[in-house]
Order: sequence, then structure tokens, then C-alpha cells
Amino acid sequence: MANLSDYIERYLRKLLREANRSMIEVQRATLANRFRCVPSQINYVLKTRFTPERGYLIESRRGEGGYIRIIKISSDSERDLLLSMFQSAQEGVSPQKAAGYVDRLRDERVITAREADLMKVALGVRGRRDLDDRRRSEILRGLLKVLMRTGSD
Repeated sequence: MANLSDYIERYLRKLLREANRSMIEVQRATLANRFRCVPSQINYVLKTRFTPERGYLIESRRGEGGYIRIIKISSDSERDLLLSMFQSAQEGVSPQKAAGYVDRLRDERVITAREADLMKVALGVRGRRDLDDRRRSEILRGLLKVLMRTGSD
């Protein structure tokens, strides 16, 4: 069953698709009114669902006339996306960041939903929780290497 955060995320993604651009500007208060929630709920969705790992940048200005700008990061090719992820996952990767990377790969149609589920299990995002961030990073980088070797680009 979908929760309020899911509805807000779907709405914002729909706005991005319909805008035919890689950026939209919305007002926090307008969104909060639309979904009958507090502005902090909007902040939560932005912070957890529109992250760089998932392919988004957020800019905001508070106050009168303030806005939230959501920018969809585009990559020129599948290989560039995989390489960028590989390079940024060098230190340690939390379960949340790992899920973000995998979700972006699925959203960009680099992997299927089934492959995303398998990757999340391997990365300790679903099921097992015994991995530390360093080991999770090593596994993610190994998976990305395989995808770079078998990619269509």
C-alpha cells in the first residue's frame, strides 16, 4: 500500500516528465497544501527520494517567493552513468545510498526490476543486514564492473 511519501514522489516525477525538461520549480507550501501535510513531509521526500544517487539535485530558497528546484541529472550514456557511480562509491556506501544507486539504474533502464531486487539483496538493502559500508561499496563496485562489461553502449 502506498503512503503519502510515495504519492508526493510520484507527483513530482510526473511533473518532471510532463515538463519535458530536466528541471522543475515548485513551492513547498503549495505542495504541502496539495497533499494536506506539513512542509517537513515535503522536505523528507526530497531528502530521501530525490538524491544524487538516484539522479537528482535539489536547490531551494526559503521564505516569501521561495522555491524548490528539482534537477534530473542526465548522463550522456549508460557507460558514463556506470562509471560515475563506480567512482563515487569508492569509500563506503550506506544501505540508503546503495538503494539509491540501484533505483537509478532501474529508472534509467540499465537494469530490470528483477535485477534491481537481486542487487538490493546482494548489497544488504533487502534481506540480510550484515554488511558494513566498506564491504557494501566493494560489492556495489563489483556489480557495476559487470554491468560495464555487459552494457549495450
